[in-house]
Amino acid sequence: MKAAVVHDFNAPPRYGDFADPVAVAGETLVQVRAAALSQLVKSQASGRHYSSGKALPLVPGIDGVGLLPDGRRVYFAFPRGIFGAMAQTTVVKTAYCVPVPDGVDDVTAAAIGNPGMSSWAALTERAHFQRGENVLINGATGVSGRLAIQIARHLGASKVIVTGRNAKSIEGLGALGADVLIPLDAPPGALTETFRDAIRSHRVNVILDYLYGPSAESLLAAVGGHSGEAEPRIRFVQIGSLAGNTITMPAAALRSSGLEIMGSGLGSVSNERLVGAIGALLKAVVSGGFSIEADAVPLTDVERAWTSEASARTVFTM
Repeated sequence: MKAAVVHDFNAPPRYGDFADPVAVAGETLVQVRAAALSQLVKSQASGRHYSSGKALPLVPGIDGVGLLPDGRRVYFAFPRGIFGAMAQTTVVKTAYCVPVPDGVDDVTAAAIGNPGMSSWAALTERAHFQRGENVLINGATGVSGRLAIQIARHLGASKVIVTGRNAKSIEGLGALGADVLIPLDAPPGALTETFRDAIRSHRVNVILDYLYGPSAESLLAAVGGHSGEAEPRIRFVQIGSLAGNTITMPAAALRSSGLEIMGSGLGSVSNERLVGAIGALLKAVVSGGFSIEADAVPLTDVERAWTSEASARTVFTM
C-alpha cells in the first residue's frame, strides 16, 4: 500500500510503499480517507514524545477518518504500532472507532478530533466540569485553545477567561466566546497580580493550561491566599507545554490554596474513553457551531507539507 513513511526520526516522512496491515481478533482494518497533522504526530514521528515508538520504518498518524470493511464511516484513533493513520489502510482496535455524523465532512472530523479532544476530555474526564462553572484557558490563541473556548461555552461555562502572548494575539477571541482577555507580556509579578484579580473576581473553577512555563508559574502563584478562610477549589489541568517542560512550584502555593493539579493526555485517560470523548465532540460539532481552519493536502505531498508553516490544520487526504 501507499503511505507516508518515517525512515529517520530527524527527517520528514516520505511518500512510498509500506506493508499492508493484517487485523487480528478485536481489531479492524480501516480504509483511510483523511488524517490530520498535529504537533503530537510530529513529536511522535521525531521520536521525542513519551509515546513515540522506537522501530523504523513506521507510518505516522494517531487518528483519522475512514471506512470500515462494511462501509461505515468512522473516526478512529490509536492505530497499532507502526501502522499509523497516514496510509491507504490502517489497523485499529474496533473499540477505538466511533461513527462520524452525516453533517460533518471527512476533513473537518479529522482536523477537529485531536485538538478538540484536548479540552473536551480535560473538562469532562479530568476536571469533571459542571455547567455554570468558570474556566480560564492559558494559551487560547492556537487551534486547540480556540476550540477550547467554543467547547467550554458549549458545555455550559458561565465565564471564559483566556490568555495569549500579547494584546494583538488575543484579538478576536471574544467573538469565539471569551469574556476576559489577558495578554502574557507583562512582567512576572504584574502578571501574577492580574491572574490573582481575574481568578478571584471571576471565581475561576477550572484552569486549562496549554503552555506551562513562566505563565503557569504566575498562575499557580496567583491561586494562594491566607485570609483566614478556606480558599476555593480550583482544578488546574495541564494539557500542553508550548512554553516549557518544567516549572518551579513553591510548596506554599499548595498549602495556601484549594488547588488540585492534574494532567490530561495519553495515559491519564484510557484510549477508549479518549475516543469516546471525541465521539461526543463530533456529535456536537454542528449544534455547537464549532469551527476549525483546515487545509486538505494530498498524501503524496507529505514531505513538503510536513515542514510548512500553516495557520490552518493540515489534513492529508488519500
